Amino acid sequence: MAFEEIKENVEDLKNQAMELFDSNVEYYKLLGFKILVKSATGVMKGVLLAILMLMVIVFLSTAAALGIGYWLGNHALGFLIVGGIYLLLAIAVIYLHDKMVQGPLMAKFSKMLLNKQ
Repeated sequence: MAFEEIKENVEDLKNQAMELFDSNVEYYKLLGFKILVKSATGVMKGVLLAILMLMVIVFLSTAAALGIGYWLGNHALGFLIVGGIYLLLAIAVIYLHDKMVQGPLMAKFSKMLLNKQ
């Protein structure tokens, strides 16, 4: 009799362990899906925002270059000055990349992975 009870308890323990394993697998599938969806929507939002900002920058840069050109009496010089400003900005971004881009991205993905958001 005692052997039968132990056998039933072992079978019950095995079934509970399998249920726990299946539940954990489903949980991690859902967590992975959540992270994937948040990442995809973040990337899409970033791409759309980048396209719109690029359009704004093109029009404002053209207007600034033409304005500077009229002011100096030479359109080529106006475009050269605006190009130089963008070159300085690019150099600043290259040197400040870790603080401006990499750090905030790591913080954002860490929050998502740790399920704090």
